[in-house]
Amino acid sequence: MFHTFPNKSKAQTSVSMEKTYSLTAHYDDFQEIKHGSRYSSSTLSNGMSLHLGGSLDRGSRGRSGRDKCVGGAGGGAGGGAPARWSRREICLLSALVFAAGMCVILGCMLALKFLSLEAQDSQCRQDCVKRRSLLRAARFVQGNVDPSVQPCYDFYSFACGGWLRRHGIPEDKLSYGIITAIGEQNQEKLQRLLQAPVQRKETDSAERKVKEFYRSCINMKEIDRLGAGPMTEVIDSCGGWDLSGAPPGGAGWDSGSAPVRPDFNEMLYKTQGVYSTSVFFSLTVSVDDKNSSRNAIRIDQEGLTLPERTLYLGQDEDSVKILASYKALMERLLSMLGAHNATLKSREILDLETRLANITVSEYDDQRKDISSMYNRITLKQLQKMAPSFHWKRLLDRIFSDNFSDEEEIVVLATDYMQTVSDIIKTTSKRVLHNYMLWRIVAALSEHLSTAFRSTIHDFSREIDGGERQLDLERLCLNQANKHFGMALGALFVQQHFSSSSRAKVQELVEDIKHSLDQRLQELDWMDEETRGAARAKLQHMMVMTGYPDFLLKPELIDEEYGFDVNEKTYFRNILNSIKYNIKLSVKKIQREVDKTTWLLPPQALNAYYLPNKNQMVFPAGILQPTLYDPEFPQSLNYGGIGAIIGHELTHGYDDWGGQYDRYGNLKQWWTEESYKKFQKKAECIVKLYENFTVYNQRVNGRLTLGENIADLGGLKLSFYVSFVRITVSVCSNSKCNKTRKLI
Repeated sequence: MFHTFPNKSKAQTSVSMEKTYSLTAHYDDFQEIKHGSRYSSSTLSNGMSLHLGGSLDRGSRGRSGRDKCVGGAGGGAGGGAPARWSRREICLLSALVFAAGMCVILGCMLALKFLSLEAQDSQCRQDCVKRRSLLRAARFVQGNVDPSVQPCYDFYSFACGGWLRRHGIPEDKLSYGIITAIGEQNQEKLQRLLQAPVQRKETDSAERKVKEFYRSCINMKEIDRLGAGPMTEVIDSCGGWDLSGAPPGGAGWDSGSAPVRPDFNEMLYKTQGVYSTSVFFSLTVSVDDKNSSRNAIRIDQEGLTLPERTLYLGQDEDSVKILASYKALMERLLSMLGAHNATLKSREILDLETRLANITVSEYDDQRKDISSMYNRITLKQLQKMAPSFHWKRLLDRIFSDNFSDEEEIVVLATDYMQTVSDIIKTTSKRVLHNYMLWRIVAALSEHLSTAFRSTIHDFSREIDGGERQLDLERLCLNQANKHFGMALGALFVQQHFSSSSRAKVQELVEDIKHSLDQRLQELDWMDEETRGAARAKLQHMMVMTGYPDFLLKPELIDEEYGFDVNEKTYFRNILNSIKYNIKLSVKKIQREVDKTTWLLPPQALNAYYLPNKNQMVFPAGILQPTLYDPEFPQSLNYGGIGAIIGHELTHGYDDWGGQYDRYGNLKQWWTEESYKKFQKKAECIVKLYENFTVYNQRVNGRLTLGENIADLGGLKLSFYVSFVRITVSVCSNSKCNKTRKLI
């Protein structure tokens, strides 16, 4: 509590009124408490001067005969004795001085009493807030548990039974849980923020842009009026289907003498460098895994439209069904976009994608988990020799607006794939290659077109994931605003829904759990001292980011993140402007050192993550929300909620993936051979543990899920260890809530 007091060092010559304010942690604004008056020692409120120990100026007063009698000789000019106080005046003066003194004493007593009452009132308010928080926490626990179940026999049903009874799975979702519920609450908050009037209306204002972008997205009347037009313009700029109508399979296609010369490398540039769409491979700028202080151009396998390569192989009934639906989707969209003979084109494109699927290694394969064996840093000259079907220097020069030398180093993560895909391109018609690349752009952008396109895509999505109901327009547009204006929207979110005090409390939780991990590392009997020292050093170097990046508190810095135009009437054009600007930002990174404080996700993201090549752990404000985290809840609940997630991300630094990187984020073997063998042996136990579980008649793949399982077990253990050591009292004492913090 803070108060303002008078400055007693300066004499006051007039009456002044001063307000005193109280500021508490539970109120957002100052609360006006009282008014106080201050007087100088020589001034009364009626303006009458009082001179103690001196004479009163009587020049303006007539004197009575009694005055003359008491005072001696008359008061002629220049003569007579000094005037004397009458007994009555002396009595009045004494009474006045006494009364003033009593007023001062009484005022001091009242001030002290007021301060005492104010302190008691503040304490009472704090106690009331604490009691309300405990009651809210108790209701939360009681509403979620099933007290009829014995926790020692079925802890899951005991802990979650009440919640499961009260909630079902909505039609538009495949699953539902506490995190999903928090996500819905966050989405409601974000939509209210987007629908609120613009406060900063400047041309470059990121707030104005994100809100105009959102309004352009929900303006389906204008989007439907434009129909396929925006996408048709993109297709025409790429040469059209079959490159301006050259007869499929006719003369000139493979020789390059078609009506419009089929330039494979020009189309490759447009897909990768203009529309940010991966064809045949991905091309990104990211942290160099073996030198985390620099960014590197990285090339990897990519180019499939379906989410998993096995879907192209038709190995089971579901895959065959999905593949048929995918071909039907392709035919339908190609027809809607003016492609002739869409059935033939879709079959040719699907055949090419299937060939790519056959040479693609699944992301779930063990081969893709061993980063060291995948990492290959080669020169541009070596890359050209490895995959000669691509004109690499021309492609990179155009995308990066630079002049690359043959000795420029590139990181390639899939060398076998790149060699084989180059061979596939040699043996495939240029027309098919062109139509495939054009289809990849269409597949990426068609969701931003009219209702007819969106309905067609939803029909296919229903076959893939089983969701019956299409997301409402507002929710779809919120997702797009998050994607294209994440930080701008995040700034609005943290201003309203995440305080700096919450941020500080989360940081305390993180430090507690880091300390818990450090203690556990010291206790591990299977880890030798060399590895233990490296593991503890990695923990000490680990960066922790909570809530939001600091630059979001400065609107002008947010504006710099979105240097492209937005118009309420041109949603599709807004999407293209965003894509092109983000390519520009990505290209600039190649000339700069890595900034390890940058965030991968915006602060409203309902997620947390650990980046091994930065040794960075991030907990956005979006996941630091009730009921995973509540600053007013007992710490036992916070440890069991966000604490387990903090421990989960910490543990990722030492699992089968994160454990390959050292304290600086470099891909380096810091384990001794003996300790790593013991780690692998213990990891094998976790593989076998999870393979004993069956979900929907399918056995869990313990090896595939190993990293997440290690993190889940480690996170829960670390969080429980902290809460068990620190907290032993009960949440509440009444018989209806007789649960210890340990159990909670």
